[in-house]
Amino acid sequence: MKRAYQVIAPVALALVSACSILPKADPSDVYRLPSAQTTAQASPVAWSLRVAKPQTSEFLDSPRIAVVPNGDLISSYANSRWSDPAPVLLRNRLLDGFQRDGRVTLLSTDETNLQADFELGGQLQAFQSEYRGSAVEVVIRLDARLVRGSDQRIIASKRFEVRQPVGDTKVPAVVAGFGQAGDALNKQVVDWVVGQGNTAPKR
Repeated sequence: MKRAYQVIAPVALALVSACSILPKADPSDVYRLPSAQTTAQASPVAWSLRVAKPQTSEFLDSPRIAVVPNGDLISSYANSRWSDPAPVLLRNRLLDGFQRDGRVTLLSTDETNLQADFELGGQLQAFQSEYRGSAVEVVIRLDARLVRGSDQRIIASKRFEVRQPVGDTKVPAVVAGFGQAGDALNKQVVDWVVGQGNTAPKR
């Protein structure tokens, strides 16, 4: 028994020592989606809106900062990630866009169970940077749907696509490009939803 202990003890000690010298994973840089939008003064509408998280692919439904380096290959930037999965980032950005715009004041999200006249949802098809030779651009593509709350009927649908050139391949510059693309998309979607909501019957 003593002999067995004498053999096991050095082995166990070696294993513990090996574990202590294993390389540790590098911490990730966590980025929020930046915005340069300003608050506008506008007459509020009478109807309410729920902003829902768009559906998307399994790869985009994560905090990874997606990049398409060539062709159909999709990857992500190492040691960098978003503060939330891309659909949540976009939903929150759209909600903030409506709040800053000021025309739709009765707002909620799909995280609550509040009744609303309309719901904005859809399919997030792209939320990534893409290489075009040595150039990089951010691409956000959203197939938006506006649904009437009373009967879940689709009132309108439209594809929005924004392409924002990026002057540098480093992650902070790419993140800034996502912010600019998000601002451009926000304005288009907000204007479209307000126009549709003002003309569509509520029931």
